[in-house]
Amino acid sequence: MVLTADAPFAFIGCSELQESIAHQADDEKELAELIEEVPLDSIHFHTHSYFLRHGLIEGTYPNDFAQWVVMQIGDHVLGERLAVLDPFDYPDLENLREELISIIDDHLSRSPIIPRVVFGQPFHFKRSRILEVPIGLEARTLQEFRDIVTDIDVSSIYYHMFEAHFRLRRAENDFSAWLRTSLKLTNLADRIRSINPYQGSLERLRSKLISACDDFLTSESAKS
Repeated sequence: MVLTADAPFAFIGCSELQESIAHQADDEKELAELIEEVPLDSIHFHTHSYFLRHGLIEGTYPNDFAQWVVMQIGDHVLGERLAVLDPFDYPDLENLREELISIIDDHLSRSPIIPRVVFGQPFHFKRSRILEVPIGLEARTLQEFRDIVTDIDVSSIYYHMFEAHFRLRRAENDFSAWLRTSLKLTNLADRIRSINPYQGSLERLRSKLISACDDFLTSESAKS
């Protein structure tokens, strides 16, 4: 028997409307000071929505701050510390901001100099808004859900996995929430909720979602 949801899952894509703000850093001390000053949507832009702009690439430095201190200043030690920071570990952007400042301040306290740009580019702060883009695709069964996830644009993966963290204000994402409440697939929902979207590219995240669905569908087929 194929489980069918009363309420279909409506897939939504997204686009990012970027805006430059009048802040730039030439050294790591300025970077920390400006991180403290900029609006929270700038923190979001340089951490969370980094993945929307680099959805097909698995980067070693998965946020703009880490990438800048490595590529433009050449500070691999600070870059590594910023790279392992997981934004999902923090309840809100203010806590994330505080941790970024703490990491940089601690690093500077151990350095005899303030590392700065010599031949590279300054860090230009930006902010953005995420715009929802309905794509007209819905799923009522797990198989339909799986097939759509296979083909949709990665911006939809981003919207339902990353942006959901802010809209729902909990660990659940849109996919796991629907599987849990509409299809009553608790085990599969738990597995998808446990996927850390910050470990790899959006394409790798898509592969993990498909694998989770395939494993469940295969196990259900074996029972029948």
